[in-house]
Amino acid sequence: MTLELYLAFVAASVALAVMPGPNVAVIVANAVSYGPRYGLLTVAGTSSAMIPQLAVTTLGLSAVLSFMAEWFEVLRWIGVAYLVYLGIQAWRAPVTDLAGTPPQPKSARAIYARGVLVSLTNPKTLLFFGAFLPQFVDPQAAAMGQLAILSLTFFVVAAAIDACWALLASRARGLFARLGKWTNRITGGVLLGAGLGLALARKP
Repeated sequence: MTLELYLAFVAASVALAVMPGPNVAVIVANAVSYGPRYGLLTVAGTSSAMIPQLAVTTLGLSAVLSFMAEWFEVLRWIGVAYLVYLGIQAWRAPVTDLAGTPPQPKSARAIYARGVLVSLTNPKTLLFFGAFLPQFVDPQAAAMGQLAILSLTFFVVAAAIDACWALLASRARGLFARLGKWTNRITGGVLLGAGLGLALARKP
């Protein structure tokens, strides 16, 4: 993959991780109620669940792409369309009331387990990788190594941003309600920009 496409992947991963969703909601709720330690424990749970998700997706895509080399360009354009779709959805999404999400019981085991469960039942990761990741793979090189790099990148980005949510939540509860709309706009703009950038990069 080229550096240009890799940086576009990083930008899209950041935008997807920043967008408030089930993972962010439970992280913020626990951090606001019990402090950053429990927020980070929730992050540990959500991040743990991403490991098998990404492993399964990487292995599955590697097997599929090895038999569908002639469809690489079609899959890549599907990924561009999916990015644009995510951007429009984020732009139009109602403000998420992160501060109003109820926390989990104050038990380290329960909080960690809830983080794992919320992340495992969130289809965002599998959908994002299944539709978007193939366009970053060079069909002339082994797919597995490239997919592994992108999976690791997504994991690191998502875990880091979730940790930031946890650390900031207990100090800025009121800020979420005021800036929720702008968060959606920024996320949508980044995703749309990444999708358009990838579409332009495909031109000969």
